[in-house]
Amino acid sequence: MSITKESELLGMKEISEIVAFTLKQMQTYAKVGMTTKELDVYGGKILKSYGAKSAPFQMYGFPGYTCISVNKEVAHGIPSPKKILKEGDLINIDVSAELNGFYSDNGGSFVLGRDVYKHQALVEASKTVLRKAINGIKGGVKISDIGLIMETEAKKRGFKVLKNLAGHGVGRSLHEAPENILNYRVKTNRERFKKNTTVAIETFISTKSTHAVELNDGWTLVGNKGGYVTQHEHTLLVTNGAPIILTAANGIWNSL
Repeated sequence: MSITKESELLGMKEISEIVAFTLKQMQTYAKVGMTTKELDVYGGKILKSYGAKSAPFQMYGFPGYTCISVNKEVAHGIPSPKKILKEGDLINIDVSAELNGFYSDNGGSFVLGRDVYKHQALVEASKTVLRKAINGIKGGVKISDIGLIMETEAKKRGFKVLKNLAGHGVGRSLHEAPENILNYRVKTNRERFKKNTTVAIETFISTKSTHAVELNDGWTLVGNKGGYVTQHEHTLLVTNGAPIILTAANGIWNSL
């Protein structure tokens, strides 16, 4: 959305801080032996305590308050009482919500407990790629140029990017224009970031796959060639200088 008055910026800051806090608390709360349903209910209670509503549940009828994807699930993992978290699991939590007509979106991947399956390098690569991409964003910059940064930085670290998932505009709804802030460069895309707009920038960094495919449950995405994928996401305000990261409180960069 385009921020045209102070009340809109305050609205975006408020919901962004709520989703950021919820994500951080859920990552801390996650424990070996817990089900993803338990973790989701915990996140849902935090959102409710602030009067916020789960965006995927509210807008799309998603069967959970948050998306929790484990190991080879890429995104949109459905919280389940049958899915038990284990030592070394690669977990992604994506939290998006609405308050007073404003939406914000953020997410992060992490290893639960000890890194027994050596996923941490992929996690750290995703965080670094996101930081480098966001550092390059300001009003007038081509969206495709940021995609080039993301793919180049992923390749430097020996990884790939998913080409059919993307960041997006956010504000008055969960997904707005620009709808395809991709992790790679599309030369024909001449669209540019605009000052005073709010966007959700997210990574999809992969060990093997280049595209996400949907499972029969109608929600869960996995890689087309297997392997693992990490995602990190911030909602930010584009300016003529450094972006203002509205979801900074999630702390996903704390280990960098």
